[in-house]
Amino acid sequence: MNDFPVPRLAAHPIPFQPSFEQIPDDEAETAKELAETLHSIMETTFKDNGHANRSVHAKAHGLLRGQLTVLADLPAELAQGAFAKPATVPVFLRFSTNPGDILDDKVSTPRGLAVKIVGVEGPRLSGSEGQVTQDFVMQNAKAFTAATPKAFLKTLKLLAKTTDKAPGMKRALSALLRGVESTIEAMGGESGTLKSLGGHPQTHILGESFSTVVPFLYGPYYAKLAVVPVSETLTALTDQHVDFGDNPDGLRAAVSDYFTRHGGTWEVRIQLATDIEKMPIEDASVQWPEDVSPFVTVARIEVEPQSAWDEEKVRQIDDGMAFSPWHGLQAHRPLGGVMRVRKPSYEMSSTFRANHNGCPMHEPR
Repeated sequence: MNDFPVPRLAAHPIPFQPSFEQIPDDEAETAKELAETLHSIMETTFKDNGHANRSVHAKAHGLLRGQLTVLADLPAELAQGAFAKPATVPVFLRFSTNPGDILDDKVSTPRGLAVKIVGVEGPRLSGSEGQVTQDFVMQNAKAFTAATPKAFLKTLKLLAKTTDKAPGMKRALSALLRGVESTIEAMGGESGTLKSLGGHPQTHILGESFSTVVPFLYGPYYAKLAVVPVSETLTALTDQHVDFGDNPDGLRAAVSDYFTRHGGTWEVRIQLATDIEKMPIEDASVQWPEDVSPFVTVARIEVEPQSAWDEEKVRQIDDGMAFSPWHGLQAHRPLGGVMRVRKPSYEMSSTFRANHNGCPMHEPR
């Protein structure tokens, strides 16, 4: 079951303490405004196309079934929660891009990966009682674009005003911003803001590495999680330019083309916090230094060749499932203000989609 070297920790993780989380007095109001803003995006897109999409990461590019294998002989610090013991269990993957409206792929924005592990055991988070799943929701970044819930809300309100507005202008702006971002990166920099506005390089989504960008409990510790492609056919796609031609769903076509011919393997890696100052919980914009605490492999995901987009998968996974970091174990409770204020929004989004599409959300067993 385990053909990986036994992971070694570079430094001992620090135990999580409740004092690491600082909850502002007005956080509930921020959460309420956030849910209202995301609801307005869903109302707008539903009015436009008669189908209830997610309020963010609305457009999926690949829907996959695979297996997750937890490594044997993990150190005690890494053998926690969903990764507490060696096992091979089903997993669902949904690749997406982050806007709340369905855009032409020439509007190139940051990418997302949602993973649902099926068959995990342990005490559950509130709202997910009776379920046997653990969700991880990720972006192709190492840190969040906003430091605090209020900063996130401010950015989201601006983006909400552009929902379903001027698609042709968005394509032109995206091309301009990609050029600016390319220049910045050539000088050794990077702008998460430019990428989020459409300046993300027009590269293959399957070559990306993803992370939770914000921390969560890892048993008695706290950590971030990453999913990284490791099979040669996937790593060959990293930074590979994709020419979409006239296809507005070019990324979806690229993913489908790949999985008709290849499978893929990813590693699931954990970065345990070892320094509260360098690895804060409440500032979501901080990239945790990997020279202080590197990501360590705890599991692998394997996906066989398959259809990455068909009616049955759209019905079961895209419309029939909700992916939320609050679907899971108490051992993996999301941490920090950005995650706390998003909990009501995840619940609102899945309820809105279920009611408007006439399709209840289903948690696989």
